[in-house]
Amino acid sequence: MTYNWQQKDWPEFAYHLEGMEDALFVFVQKAGRVSGLLEGLPEDTKTEAIIDMMVSEAIKTSEIEGEYLSRKDVLSSIRNNIGLTKTPEPVHDKRAEGAAELMLAVRSQYKDPLSEEMLLGWHRVLMIGNRWVKSGAWRTHKESIQVVSGPIGKEKVHFEAPLSKAVPLEMKAFVAWFNKTAPGGPGAINASPVRSAIAHLYFETIHPFEDGNGRIGRAISEKALSQGAGRPIMLSLSKTIEAKKSDYYDALKAAQRSNEITPWIEFFVALCLKAQIEAEDQIVFTLKKTKLFDRFNGKLNKRQLRVIERMLREGPSGFKGGMSAKKYIAITRSSKATATRDLQDLVEKGAFTVDGDGRSTRYHVDL
Repeated sequence: MTYNWQQKDWPEFAYHLEGMEDALFVFVQKAGRVSGLLEGLPEDTKTEAIIDMMVSEAIKTSEIEGEYLSRKDVLSSIRNNIGLTKTPEPVHDKRAEGAAELMLAVRSQYKDPLSEEMLLGWHRVLMIGNRWVKSGAWRTHKESIQVVSGPIGKEKVHFEAPLSKAVPLEMKAFVAWFNKTAPGGPGAINASPVRSAIAHLYFETIHPFEDGNGRIGRAISEKALSQGAGRPIMLSLSKTIEAKKSDYYDALKAAQRSNEITPWIEFFVALCLKAQIEAEDQIVFTLKKTKLFDRFNGKLNKRQLRVIERMLREGPSGFKGGMSAKKYIAITRSSKATATRDLQDLVEKGAFTVDGDGRSTRYHVDL
């Protein structure tokens, strides 16, 4: 098996964009709409929406690698770092702290040229709490690094990266390429999802760190998208990838066999577009939430507000199965009579819609 980095034309990637024009156009259109919607939100709601997106990205980029972080810890770490808390909220998982710091660094440094120091710094914060990996340094072990699956003794090798001794020169070339292809650069790639796709593949192929390559690689992709938009991009690429994880790995594996990467770019552009559409849905949902709470300001009791907030916490997809009297009682710890009265009041005021009857009666927030 000959990998892309072992071939004579590495890293001169070849591709064509025929058939991708519509997706690239819609991506730009959706990115502009999301930016406009975001700017139309009240300042505190806009901050909440941005934080929600960062939390989602931090959690999902770790889930892809098999790490499951506490949403509360990630949220607290972000809030602490941007000064939204008078006294720091406790963060129990150091991994959550590192993931949150990486999200903030990528967002705040999107304009800056990429550098080896920046990448090593990102790795250092990402590896907070990990005592088994040398953080903030390229890998140095003599053995080849392989991406494998399957039980011990029957491992299947999906990819083998360049030897560690080649990493410093490869990364110098990668950083130079990334900056050269940035907007306004001598080799600018104007379609940011295309540049993002190539950057991700290029970095993942070098695989410069002992651990964390996937998470850093997705951060690089986000940086490329943000530079193309001229502002921090509002989407969770990792959330979209995590939903299609096996397809993502299959596409990456195929792309690492050749430097003709048109199929990989097609796949990655589609991912970027889906992530942007999902981001638009999330912002529209946030806007609707804001209008809902404005409409019923001072008209609902604490129990009703607690239930609505709990239902809306599930996002645009809504509360699974709707709200029932039994769930209402469990959330509010109220009596059956109080729950029935509260739910009927929410329907009469127009906050809830209702379907079914008897024990099958279900209530839904009317956005």
